[in-house]
Amino acid sequence: MKSLDQQIDTLVRLGYPDMLSCDAPTFRESLMPLSAYIANGCPAKSDVAEGTVDFVLVIHATIALAENTLPLIERQGKPAIARLFPRRPEFFKPLDSLSDAIGDAYLLLDVDRGNETLNMVPVQAEERLATSGRTPLTMEEGVALLTQFPDQLQPNRCFMMLGSRGPDKRVPALWLSRKQPKLGWCWEGNPHTWLGFASARERSPSIRFARAD
Repeated sequence: MKSLDQQIDTLVRLGYPDMLSCDAPTFRESLMPLSAYIANGCPAKSDVAEGTVDFVLVIHATIALAENTLPLIERQGKPAIARLFPRRPEFFKPLDSLSDAIGDAYLLLDVDRGNETLNMVPVQAEERLATSGRTPLTMEEGVALLTQFPDQLQPNRCFMMLGSRGPDKRVPALWLSRKQPKLGWCWEGNPHTWLGFASARERSPSIRFARAD
């Protein structure tokens, strides 16, 4: 389990306040209003087998770029790497339908890695998520999930992020390569037995950071 305070501690340790040009106390204070959206103030439970997490703190990519935050993920002593060639992380943008809901920082609530969508293609997963009233994770939200809960990435239990797309048929994905977390992409028409589609029930209202002049 990991409380909001503990998730904030993780980001402070990794240097997120410096990315935002604010000090650690301001960073913490700015994020504390998000506690209002946590049921009963309980810590987030992470079920690695089921691929679920109660909530995850997200710092939006406009202020904490994925190319800077991805290498901060460490799973079993191995840092995450990006293998997006010929694309770069900024190629994948949040869907227009999601962009208005994404502020400086917010919580993902009721996160699911996507065990039930393994071996689906995106159109199938989109239909399933829509029917279930769930929203797909963006690329930076997938990075945020693994920043706090790196063991949510498991052999044969990895995930794509349909909430971020570029103007072609590539879909960003996070998987394990020789036990190392890897950010890459897959063609949207190719199903994979080891890739599901990560989602959340909803996003909390967002907060804005106070920044130094």
